[in-house]
Amino acid sequence: MKTRVLMVCLGNICRSPLAEGILKSKVDRSKVYVDSAGTSNYHIGDAPDRRSVATAKRYDLDITEQRGRQFSVSDFDDFDHIFVMDNFNYRDVLELARNEEDRKKVHLILNEMFPDENVDVPDPYHGGEQGFENVYQMLDEACDKIAEKLNNGTYE
Repeated sequence: MKTRVLMVCLGNICRSPLAEGILKSKVDRSKVYVDSAGTSNYHIGDAPDRRSVATAKRYDLDITEQRGRQFSVSDFDDFDHIFVMDNFNYRDVLELARNEEDRKKVHLILNEMFPDENVDVPDPYHGGEQGFENVYQMLDEACDKIAEKLNNGTYE
């Protein structure tokens, strides 16, 4: 059975598509399924932001086939690990949790690098190209740590 991982941000067009693409490139896809979603309904069906696509492409990742979708309660049933990009996403996802089992699946992604510091991945949407590059670098490092645990079968 595959381990299922969900990346979540606000709109599902900037940060979580990058996180999805990055993690997919680092795991055995026959053993790990990765998807992404947004807490809002702003971009359902939309492709990732052109700046996320361009940033991913610079690292030989193609995220153009991804489409925005909204996080739903059923994602707690469908995914083993839910990584959120910031504290607002964390709060929004936890508000939908039905029980402690659901809550235990939700993690701030940068806690992989900075345990228990609850650092946000900044939303690059209203910034320039450098913001997307900075986000990519943060997510790449966090996904290295996640992938290592997933590939070794040591993720709790």
